[in-house]
Amino acid sequence: MLNMKRISESYEMKVFTDSGDYFGDVEEAILTQNKITGWRVRATKNSFLNKVLGSAKGVIVPHQLVKSIGDIMIINKSAIPSYDPDDSR
Repeated sequence: MLNMKRISESYEMKVFTDSGDYFGDVEEAILTQNKITGWRVRATKNSFLNKVLGSAKGVIVPHQLVKSIGDIMIINKSAIPSYDPDDSR
């Protein structure tokens, strides 16, 4: 059975990767012709995005990379921006 939710219920929802890393919080849904095309995810304190992006506020995750939405949102790990720990000088 398909459960329906309002988009407003997803705001401030925690976002995790399918490997279990905390990614950030949903800030906004991006709509095109009444369809969700992406999600703006805010980099929060202690999130993976905060470590990778530094001073940037967040990223836009295409809806195709969302695996599940319930109490939390689970996204594909390919949504993670490329990160080289040796490059953080």
